[in-house]
Amino acid sequence: MSNRRDQSLFEALLDSWDRNNSILLNLLRALPEGGLEARVMEGSPSVAELFTHIHYVRLAFISEDAPEFARELPANEWVDERDADRIAHMLNDSAKAVRDAVKSRVETGQDMNLHYDHPILLLQHMIWHEGYHHGQIKLALKVTGRPITDKEAGRITWGVWMRKKVGQGG
Repeated sequence: MSNRRDQSLFEALLDSWDRNNSILLNLLRALPEGGLEARVMEGSPSVAELFTHIHYVRLAFISEDAPEFARELPANEWVDERDADRIAHMLNDSAKAVRDAVKSRVETGQDMNLHYDHPILLLQHMIWHEGYHHGQIKLALKVTGRPITDKEAGRITWGVWMRKKVGQGG
């Protein structure tokens, strides 16, 4: 990083990635009984499959764009995993791979191998992609009679984005 301001901005971007993963984990932990099985309609992915797809996509892009940080790519993209702890472990592992790859590529000034004009665009793509699926998960829960209330969702999502870190006025 060229200066302290750039480093601060970069740390805020990495923090946004960490918060994004925390929000996904919060949603996973807030699922009501039977929530992993929920799907919007017959033939659409289950909530479990949406979470495992997110994990898979993270790893697929890392394997293509920063292979030195690659993890073993799961055999299947859409896995109907019913163990929430296993899903949480998968999400934490793939989030770390993305974070480490982007951090390294930015700090060394190295481009991504295949996609993106800048490594930070990978973070932005993943956050957009995962927010899209977050909405699908909430819709599947609502359609199947297992909604997460707006009050509950706000605390575990928007609250995570807006919370100031200790020592920074919050």
